[in-house]
Amino acid sequence: MKKIFLFIFIFIFIPSFLFLQAEPQEFEEDIIPTHQGDLKINFIGHGTLMFHFGGKVIHVDPVSRYADYSQLPKADLILITHSHGDHLDPDVVKKLRQKETDVVLTEKCAREIKGGLIMENGDTKTVQGIKIEAVPAYNIKHKRSSGVPYHPKGDGNGYILHLGDKRVYVAGDTENTPEMKSLQDIDIAFFPMNLPYTMSPEMAADAAKTIQPDILYPYHYGSTDTSKIVKMLEEEDIEVRIRNMK
Repeated sequence: MKKIFLFIFIFIFIPSFLFLQAEPQEFEEDIIPTHQGDLKINFIGHGTLMFHFGGKVIHVDPVSRYADYSQLPKADLILITHSHGDHLDPDVVKKLRQKETDVVLTEKCAREIKGGLIMENGDTKTVQGIKIEAVPAYNIKHKRSSGVPYHPKGDGNGYILHLGDKRVYVAGDTENTPEMKSLQDIDIAFFPMNLPYTMSPEMAADAAKTIQPDILYPYHYGSTDTSKIVKMLEEEDIEVRIRNMK
């Protein structure tokens, strides 16, 4: 009787379990038209994004805790904003890399990932036919008990991607710095919004009112009440889109 039960378990229950484990992942997706075709944005989670544009796949801060990257497409371009573990995952980068993949990263990240293209704050480069600008990403107000900022100036980048006629700004982990607030002609912006590591809704709204992106996506927001920034910007000509990016 035990052998019969074991047979039934192996051939019925285990295959069913494996089938359930193989269910495809589903992420929210937006399509943004550009004059060179559609930009598809997949909202993976936290600070992790995936773009499809011009036949290329762009992964931003890919980290295994937010997705099973064995099920996602390989990268043409990988962008890494800084070296914290919720943004830098060398094992995932290795999985996504192909022979022609370019990895854009900071000098500190390059200590863990070899063969990447280092961009310092303020650099502009064209990679995979895409113009990329590196914007400083850092804390001014919020610091650790030692007095060191959670994200010191010079360690991290935000990136502006020129995709068709759209300038897409992924801010990385930062506050509303002077460099951020000096940006112009941003069509789509991703702002982090979780204290004490990045911005409060008030800080994000302050930057948004200055930059005036057409579309603002709060991301990396943890338990922050996103309705606050929606209310703060309701009189601005900015479309605030809330997606699942905790």
